Amino acid sequence: MKYQLLLPMLAFTASAWAQPRLANFTASPGEFQLSAATTITAVGELRPLADYLSPHLGCTSSENYSADGGVILEIDQKSDLPSEGYRLSVMPDHISITGRDYGGVFNGVQELFRRLPAEVYSMKGLSQTVTLPCGEVTDAPKFPYRGFMLDVCRTWSDKTRVKRYIDLLAYHNLNKLHLHLTDDEGWRIEIKSHPELTEIGGFRGGDSPIAAVYGKLNEKYGGYYTQEDMREIIAYAAARNIEIIPEIDLPGHSRAIGSVIREVRCPYVTDTVSTIGYDDRSAWCVAREENYVLLEEIMKEICALFPSKYVHVGGDEVRVGQWNRCLDCRALMQRKGIPDAHALQDVFQHRLNKILAANGKQPAVWNEAAERGSISKDNLVYGWHNLQACHNVIEKGYHTVMMTKEFFYIDMHQGKHEQGHDWAGIIDTKRVFEFNFAENGFSEEDVKKFVGFEAPFWSETYVSNNPEKDDYLDYMCFPRLCALARLGWNGDGEAWESYYKELREQHYDRLSAMQVHFRLFPPMVSYENELLTVTTDDNSDIYYLKDGREHRYTKPISTTEPHRYLFYTRYGSGISGEAADDSYYRRIYPAVTLTSSMEFTERFPTSNVEKYKGLTATTRGCRKGDWLLFTFDGGVSCREILVKTGYPQIIKCIFNSGYAEVSYDGTNFEKAGELTNGMITLYPEKKVRAIRVVSTSDGNGTSAVNIQPLKIKPRL
Repeated sequence: MKYQLLLPMLAFTASAWAQPRLANFTASPGEFQLSAATTITAVGELRPLADYLSPHLGCTSSENYSADGGVILEIDQKSDLPSEGYRLSVMPDHISITGRDYGGVFNGVQELFRRLPAEVYSMKGLSQTVTLPCGEVTDAPKFPYRGFMLDVCRTWSDKTRVKRYIDLLAYHNLNKLHLHLTDDEGWRIEIKSHPELTEIGGFRGGDSPIAAVYGKLNEKYGGYYTQEDMREIIAYAAARNIEIIPEIDLPGHSRAIGSVIREVRCPYVTDTVSTIGYDDRSAWCVAREENYVLLEEIMKEICALFPSKYVHVGGDEVRVGQWNRCLDCRALMQRKGIPDAHALQDVFQHRLNKILAANGKQPAVWNEAAERGSISKDNLVYGWHNLQACHNVIEKGYHTVMMTKEFFYIDMHQGKHEQGHDWAGIIDTKRVFEFNFAENGFSEEDVKKFVGFEAPFWSETYVSNNPEKDDYLDYMCFPRLCALARLGWNGDGEAWESYYKELREQHYDRLSAMQVHFRLFPPMVSYENELLTVTTDDNSDIYYLKDGREHRYTKPISTTEPHRYLFYTRYGSGISGEAADDSYYRRIYPAVTLTSSMEFTERFPTSNVEKYKGLTATTRGCRKGDWLLFTFDGGVSCREILVKTGYPQIIKCIFNSGYAEVSYDGTNFEKAGELTNGMITLYPEKKVRAIRVVSTSDGNGTSAVNIQPLKIKPRL
């Protein structure tokens, strides 16, 4: 039953207190009438929560506990409730929400929201009186850490967007927002002692010394948070029971600061021929003492700004070959008897940890920083790399956040033909929800070392997917974040079927009221006896594209050309991934030869593209006038050809600008169109003999151009 179908009624009755999660509920006689006349009562530190609740319900707030018919918010520090646990009691004359701490009361408010019509999330107040049956529910989270990481470096997210996501996290009882504030592509937090870090390093492309790599390639793009902005974000989050954990990624992933303050890099002359003049080194020099003075200045401000006891300081994917080339780093290794440049990271980490400790903070790191076990156990470790990495850090005794890429990387694509990264596999909502500790080799004792879960959204693909709107970010995050929130609250072991039923029948309406552009599962498509039949299991409306025009699907389609139809569904503000008959995706693999003005690497030779088995890579970035030539043996007749530079799912290592030419006789070429994000789709009307792609700009911020195998669809 959908809430919107009940809106015309005079009152809404909460249906049997249907549980959004397994909670200890005890029914009692009577009912409570919740309306705009209801008063919210709270004092002291709960006043911000009353102010938060008021616009959702359309009620006024008061500090007078004698108000009848009220919603009473209380902290009871002597309660037997655990941290963040709550007791929600509905009585005939009032509603009481109690917790041992602010977080508990806040979670109780979210429990109340889920027992009301979905319109409560619209922030316009309830449009009708709601009848709630009396009873009591007591609940608490299993894990204290229930988090989301937002990468604001590759794709800039301003203060307004971050606040919107804080609200969405809060609705789902997620309580940590990990902000990835620095990386190779930008420095996003103001440091008053070094204003150049954001004034220059907050932008890339254009006249910035930081190259554009992931999209918006021909413009200066970015932004940053002033410290005042960040204080506002921190306060906004705190009122919603969310802790902001900042990340300053060190000592690798530091091309942005290295481009602004060049001295942080190792003092050797690097070869920039392959990068067309760009210094793409990304590691701090471990041996340079001045670097630790700079870190003290930066971390002093970061630690003073953020209330969290943790500062995440990275430690992942350090390109240690830069240290091997540095005479100073090699001398440091010799003095300390360090046989491996990887161990220099421990030297850097120990120095950094002392700086944090002097400023009253504890370090959080990616699992690479803890893999040797030499850093102190007060480091909170984020286990991302794989399940084995999580096992390794747990065995070494570190408290760990479970965020392994195989289950929780929500920047991965959710279906074979959908947007997003693909290197960790297909990760949809079901994949997230069905994570199970025991099935992945973790004992009960192991689980005690996990403080909770986090899902990261790395934003390399977002910058080229209209980041001025929320559509792509929402689609990638929801409902996968809903599943993560459920794991963090209840733990693992619930059945997918019952949870998916709950999503469809209850939570999709809530997400729509929140105006979240969430993902629906794609429809099922079958083709038999010249009939295209499409079904869905979530009561969504089915649409299809044919010849670029949208149509509503109402009945099976009689056709001998199923390859011309592409289907998807809509429900509320949600939209599904696309689906089609297999013939839509069918490809042919004609013999082709790839040549170029650039040389190719031994690791990724031309045979990869020529045999349609993977990417080919050049030995340097592109210059204006560089070209790629695909020559077909005997030509090819087809309906569509995708020519793509870069990675399969990401705008990187591409021709930043260029055009394609087609030859129908093998000698003469005619222009077929401009590249967009390093690619072009061609629709040839006759047999193609050759395709030439020409670069019209210098460089792409990397040391290579990648070329993907042609995707060629046959005539059917």
